[in-house]
Amino acid sequence: MKLAFVYDRINKIGGAERVLQALHEIWPKAPFFTAVYNSESAPYAKNWDVRPSFLQHVPFAKTHHEWFVHAMPFAFESFDFSNFDVVISITSAEAKGIITKPETLHVCYCLTPTRYLWSHAHEYGHQLLLSQLRSWDYVAAQRPDHYLAISKTVQTRIQKYYHRDSAVIYPGIDTNFFKPSTTNHQLPTTSYFLVVSRLVPYKHIDLAIQACNQLQLPLKIIGTGSDESRLKQMAGPTVEFLGRLTDDEVLKYYQQCQALIFPGEEDLGLTVLEALSCGKPVIAYQGGGATEILKKRTTGHFFATLSPQSLAKVLQNFDAHAFNSKNIRGQVAEFNRQKFQAEFKQTIDTLWKQYQNHP
Repeated sequence: MKLAFVYDRINKIGGAERVLQALHEIWPKAPFFTAVYNSESAPYAKNWDVRPSFLQHVPFAKTHHEWFVHAMPFAFESFDFSNFDVVISITSAEAKGIITKPETLHVCYCLTPTRYLWSHAHEYGHQLLLSQLRSWDYVAAQRPDHYLAISKTVQTRIQKYYHRDSAVIYPGIDTNFFKPSTTNHQLPTTSYFLVVSRLVPYKHIDLAIQACNQLQLPLKIIGTGSDESRLKQMAGPTVEFLGRLTDDEVLKYYQQCQALIFPGEEDLGLTVLEALSCGKPVIAYQGGGATEILKKRTTGHFFATLSPQSLAKVLQNFDAHAFNSKNIRGQVAEFNRQKFQAEFKQTIDTLWKQYQNHP
C-alpha cells in the first residue's frame, strides 16, 4: 500500500502538528503534500518528505498564508496522486479538497470543518468573501471517501455542515513524556496558572489575562502568535509571556503549575490532555472538545460563559489541594499515543481492504 499525507500548511507548531508527528511515525516514508512549508517555523518536519504546492514560490505565502485564501483551493486541486493507493488528508481547512482518481482511497482525518466558514464564522466577518469560499468548501468536503473525526464535537460539526458521517478516533499524547515531576527540581514559583497555546484571537487568551488581572493572580503564557502584541498590551504585572519553549521546558511548567487555563472553545484540546497527564487540573470553558475530556471536580472545573467574569469566579474559588495528581493522570490513560497509532493504522488498513473489494 503506497500512502501519502496531505496537510493544510506546514508552517507552525501546535496540537495538530503533534498529530502529524504521530502519523509520520506510523508511515515514516509517506510524503506530506501541503500548500506551503516553512522550515524555520516547522522544524519538526526537517527530515520529512514535504512537497509544497506552487504557492511555495509566491512571496510571503510561507509566512502569511491567510493573504492567499482564494488561491488555496487551486493549490490542493493541482496535486497529482496517481501513484498512491491511499491518501490521508489531515485538515481544518482546504486539504480535503484534493482530487483523486477512482482507484485511490481518500480518507479525511478532520480536525474540524473550516472554522472561519462554518462553526465560528461570526467571529471573522467578511460575509461576502466567506459565502464564496463556503460554496467551494462544501463541494470539496464531498470528495473524501471516508471521514474520521478527532472528537465527538467535530463529528457533530461534520454532519451538520458537510452532511457526512464519520467515526471518532481521539488523538493521543505521549503519556510517557508528559508525567508528574519525579525530581526535586523547582521553578521559581509554584503558585501560577498556566496557558499553553498559539496566541491567536479564537483561542480567547484575553479572557485568562483579564481574569488574572482582576484577581491579581500569577499567570504564565507559553506560545506565540498574531495576537501577541494585543495580549501583551492588556496584560497586568502578574502576567508573564514566556514565548516559544522546547517540549522539555513546557513539561516543567506543566509539572509546577497550579492548573492549566483553557479558555477557548476547541475541537478537542491536546494541551488539556498534556496537563492532565502531568497530574494537573484544568480550568476550561464549558464547550467544545474539553467537555469530552474533563470530569468536573475530578480533573478540573468549567466556567460557563466566554467572559472574564465567569472565569474569574472559578479562579477565585480554586483550590489545587482538592485534586489528586494520581487520579487526574489516570483519567488520560486511554488517550496515549500508542493506542491512537494502533487504532488509526488498523482503521486505514481495514478501509483499504474494503475499498479494494468495493471501490
